[in-house]
Amino acid sequence: MSKSWLERQISGELSPVVRNVEVSKTSLRRSSSKGKAGTLKRSKGASSIHLLSATRAAAVMFHEFYTPQTRVCPLKQTDVSAILGSIRPSLLAPSVPELPLQYIEEDADEADAPDSTRRHRISLKIPVDSLGSFSEDVTLSAVLLREDDPGLTASASLFPKFLDSFQAHSSSAIFDLIEAYEADCKEQVDLLQKIVNRATPGQQKFSKTASVLWFLQQEMVTWRLIGSLYRDRIESAVEEGMMFEVAAPNATEKTIVDMLFQRDSLIRQSQIVVDWLESIAKDEAGNFAENIEFYAKSVYWENTLHVLKQRRSGISGFSRQLVTELDPDAPIRQKMPLADLDREDDARFMKYLFALIRAGMTDEAQRLCKRCGQAWRAATLEGWKLYHDPNLNGGAVLEPVEGNPNRGVWKACCWRMAEDEQFNRYERAIYAALSGNLKQLLSVCDTWEDCVWAYFRVMVDSLVEQEIRALSIPVRELEELPKEYTEANWTLEAIFEEMQATEKKHVLEENKAHYHIIQKFIILGDIDGLMDEFQDWLAKCRSLLPAHLLRFMTHLVLFLWNLGLQAKEDVCMDILKTYIELLMKAKHTNLIAFYVSHLPPELAVTQYSAFLETVTETEQRKLCLDLAREADLDVAAVTKCVVENIRKKDAEEFTHHDLSPSLDTATTKEDRMKINVIEWLVFDPTQRAETLKQSNAIMRKFLASKKHEAAKEVFSKIPQDSIAEVHASWRNYGMNFMPPAEEENAIREHLCIRAYLEAHELFNKWFTCMQSTPQEPTISAGASFTETVAHEHKQRKFQDDYERWNDNLESLTSEVKEKIFNVLLFVNGGWLVDIREDAEEDAERSRQLNLLRQLCLPMMCFVLHTVLHSTKQYQQCLKLADIIASEQHKLYQVFSKEEITKFLRLLRESSIMLLDQNLDPLGYELQP
Repeated sequence: MSKSWLERQISGELSPVVRNVEVSKTSLRRSSSKGKAGTLKRSKGASSIHLLSATRAAAVMFHEFYTPQTRVCPLKQTDVSAILGSIRPSLLAPSVPELPLQYIEEDADEADAPDSTRRHRISLKIPVDSLGSFSEDVTLSAVLLREDDPGLTASASLFPKFLDSFQAHSSSAIFDLIEAYEADCKEQVDLLQKIVNRATPGQQKFSKTASVLWFLQQEMVTWRLIGSLYRDRIESAVEEGMMFEVAAPNATEKTIVDMLFQRDSLIRQSQIVVDWLESIAKDEAGNFAENIEFYAKSVYWENTLHVLKQRRSGISGFSRQLVTELDPDAPIRQKMPLADLDREDDARFMKYLFALIRAGMTDEAQRLCKRCGQAWRAATLEGWKLYHDPNLNGGAVLEPVEGNPNRGVWKACCWRMAEDEQFNRYERAIYAALSGNLKQLLSVCDTWEDCVWAYFRVMVDSLVEQEIRALSIPVRELEELPKEYTEANWTLEAIFEEMQATEKKHVLEENKAHYHIIQKFIILGDIDGLMDEFQDWLAKCRSLLPAHLLRFMTHLVLFLWNLGLQAKEDVCMDILKTYIELLMKAKHTNLIAFYVSHLPPELAVTQYSAFLETVTETEQRKLCLDLAREADLDVAAVTKCVVENIRKKDAEEFTHHDLSPSLDTATTKEDRMKINVIEWLVFDPTQRAETLKQSNAIMRKFLASKKHEAAKEVFSKIPQDSIAEVHASWRNYGMNFMPPAEEENAIREHLCIRAYLEAHELFNKWFTCMQSTPQEPTISAGASFTETVAHEHKQRKFQDDYERWNDNLESLTSEVKEKIFNVLLFVNGGWLVDIREDAEEDAERSRQLNLLRQLCLPMMCFVLHTVLHSTKQYQQCLKLADIIASEQHKLYQVFSKEEITKFLRLLRESSIMLLDQNLDPLGYELQP
């Protein structure tokens, strides 16, 4: 039978953090890393970078067996160069990046000095490849470093990457997607770290890069937290209602805790939070522990030992009182100090040891103790293991006993050591972490992550201890622990309330950081509370929210939806809309359609059409529509909305064009937008009817504004087969299909406008021709023979030109008369009169059609009279009055009183011309 996850983790086979692969290789790398080591030296003028702050870490006392491997996020290996160059700007106002630590060779004289007199230092052995070769990504780095804001430039690729990850994992497990998000962020963090490391110190533009780097680091670990916690929560929801095995009366501590973790989701998820915080610390620390080398190997406190040996040999010169014995308890028991160098090394060593504990690397901490001559200290770090005797239930084979049978005594000792002020503060913190002494542990926790880790670490420890003491049968009387520990009643909410009440100013500031607020609500599982925070951020500083934070918020909403979790819909919609606006502003054209598709249909149409209004290139327009189809958007509704939005932006009234003194009005920039917007509809042949409707609406406004050239341009945008396509679509429905009234009326209106524009264009040609009459040549009275001959040639040429001109004029006159009569006598009811009255009522369109009839038809009559009168067709001018007065066409109804008066005055002039020709006023011959 295979071992359970508990057994494998107890035995150290599969512990997800402590037994990580890179830790197991420590001794191998150690054996090959001996030699001259570089020492850390701070650059002159550089701001402080504490290695400890970069390697905050913590060990979980029960870490190796509390959390199943499947519930812990895999840790990412970080090289040492990333640690030393890491930048953590202020959460609220990121500062200029700090200068990285520099590496210098150890002084040769000091390196050769005897161990007893040489000052001990911690050296970091940095592999050449861990620092990153400058030949790697040279081109990319050089380009980015020249950017005004290299951080934003480099991280812009995350926007399409997240979409690619979402689409690539759309059919796979949702938690694979979360891992992909984390990997995307990790890749970008590594790139930004390289940019910062290669930058010239002090450049102001890199303050923004540092801010982006911190945001992406926080996003990366937040996705890790989400993946770990929600994986467990989903599994817990599936297992809800299942019966769990009850611990037997003689169950060992290990068995009791195993069953506790199986049935109690609170303690299990709290341990996940601890694991997560330790993984962050380990990511930041990287492999620094493997590169730490103390010069002392088998003997610790060797400087003190050297002094004591000198004294025993009778060598004077050491007047200061030191300990006289070198057992581990000697400094405390004798209350005497060590040598100064040993005391400094001790303090430094405890910082590194606590860093390993903070990172959950308990085994590595023990190995470090052994390497540095403190095997006894390694043993003190072993006592936390739970006692388990597999032989209590019998068995044919005697199995080894695990854990510490005197764990209670060991824990009480750790608690007392943590309280003893004689010990170094980091040493006390180490034993506080092992015994659950929160007060002493918090004393060295200076960041939000450290404090949360301390609270959750102690809460898990306390709940486990309470369970053990309640269910186990002690072999001997249990050691008493303080009531503040054994009777603690921790909850997740209480922990974050304590965080809000802390006296640490830096932690109070970090409580307000966006990602720490998000992490808090994720840990609490309070989705509504998180949505309220998001809503508050959008309300207060929508335009100031970092772009990457908006991207995270959007993909978190999509993740919650995919899990089927309920979130406040109005807030989710607001987040998506804000992110879409960001993508539009940043011109991420290929991404917008996908996110718009997650909005409600009506809102999606509105949002995408608002984006398409900004797209002007034909190829880009085609691409946007293709992306919309791929995202299952209602393309027809979108394009219609785009056209309507553009054509309705003009706030001018539908006014009489005669108010303009010119024959035609110039086309403005806004008019050009209306002309070009028709293109959105012509890409799809199925939208020909809509194309006609929208183009008609635009041209109506142009005709009313006397912008005939603009109306002609709109007309030229309409495919010539539009009417045929509409008729073909009708035939597809069969013979009994009644075409929509709106479409039939749109086709008729289109034909009416075409007739009007043709008549107007032909009149312009006629007018131009009329103004270009050939001029007859003249000759002076005393012209010479040569001049006379030349005049005769000119006269013949004039006659030819005049005949051609006259023929052309007659032809144009005939054509323009026909075109104008096509407008005035338009079939089936008249020009711009609908043939179907059962269409859906559109009051604005009806008003515009009536107004256009009143504007254009009288003008056509005046134009026709001008043509006839100018070509001396006076009798035809008078017949025009019959057409206007005809009850069949009722053109007189569209004339105003002033227009009728003006037209009668023109007819009077034509009658006078007839009278001058000895005809009656109507153009007939006078009767004798």
